[in-house]
Amino acid sequence: MGDPFFSVDAELPGRLGRAGIIRTPHGDIHTPAFIAVGTQATVKAVLPETMKEIGAQAVLANAYHLYLQPGPDIVDEAGGLGAFMNWQGPTFTDSGGFQVLSLGAGFKKVLAMDIERVQADDVIAEGKERLAHVDDDGVTFRSHLDGSTHRFTPEVSIGIQHKLGADIIFAFDELTTLVNTRGYQEESVQRTHDWAVRCLVEHRRLTAQRPEKPAQALFGVVQGAQYEDLRRQATRGLTTILDEDGRGFDGYGIGGALEKQNLATIVGWVSSELPADKPRHLLGISEPDDLFDAVAAGADTFDCVSPSRVARNAAVYSATGRYNITGARYRRDFTPIDAECDCYTCAHYTRAYLHHLFKSKEILSAMLCTIHNERFVIRLVDQIRAAIRTGEFDELRAHVLGSYYSTRAQ
Repeated sequence: MGDPFFSVDAELPGRLGRAGIIRTPHGDIHTPAFIAVGTQATVKAVLPETMKEIGAQAVLANAYHLYLQPGPDIVDEAGGLGAFMNWQGPTFTDSGGFQVLSLGAGFKKVLAMDIERVQADDVIAEGKERLAHVDDDGVTFRSHLDGSTHRFTPEVSIGIQHKLGADIIFAFDELTTLVNTRGYQEESVQRTHDWAVRCLVEHRRLTAQRPEKPAQALFGVVQGAQYEDLRRQATRGLTTILDEDGRGFDGYGIGGALEKQNLATIVGWVSSELPADKPRHLLGISEPDDLFDAVAAGADTFDCVSPSRVARNAAVYSATGRYNITGARYRRDFTPIDAECDCYTCAHYTRAYLHHLFKSKEILSAMLCTIHNERFVIRLVDQIRAAIRTGEFDELRAHVLGSYYSTRAQ
């Protein structure tokens, strides 16, 4: 009998955090791990080979975007996501639910997070037209590219992800915002549960149809917004979903809109209800304090577009905080972005040169700063993982956060 899909080899005493290994057909993922986001089968501005060099263990692509362009059939014909993008390691795809519903409500890359707004069931960005409509069977939406009409159901999402061929895929879920009413959140949790049942059935059916393909792990997704009872209800419900052979989900995702100040609390609610032998993926975090909070509360992997997105807008991470390299003070600064960083950019280029590239609108600016930011986050999570194993997690946390948030970036 082979090794289990996931195993734990170190734990944080008195807390839910742990270090372990996720085993996939395309390699192991040592957890905690930051999963770099390559939405459209590419981490923007960086070669897959470079991502491997800076320590990325896995990448995550998006089912919604790859469904629209180039289409899952083409990715399937190419040999799957990894072969298509020349990435040799493990891959994830999310279900497309976030994009269908956030883009459909006009929020682009984020969900409505202003909880001071009046609660409502039909949340829509100001000045936008609704492009997605949810019913109990699925979601009908219009493409943000050309306005064409499409429909995602649990079966459609799983079918797309099977063609994309990622090692880890996610069940189709409904995204809500923090300003949706309590009543709607209750309906959504039930709807997401019902969709999860259908996703597992379809996943098993498609797996049986193509036994020659590498095994794919399916993660159920926990919703419930900021409500403890709904989060716990949703988590317990997902763990009871089993196929005809008595098998459940291979792991679990923690999704939905989260208030930053409650992130650790919510992740802790969910982690305490989940089986200890299944991995937990938190969708959408990368800030240093969030990483420490999430790991301590039990998250094993997490993804976020932020490191690459802010890099393209000249924001770079350093041991003493994040700053914008286009500031006038960096025009004649011939030191690296971060003297403590071991990335290619910091070894070979100065702040003055990067300042020049952005001012000149050169494409190389995005490449070099993205390499740095991705390496910064990957390296930090590597340090967190090592600290769990050596019993120095709290010391590392105090040192990193004390420097990052208490000292002005230089």
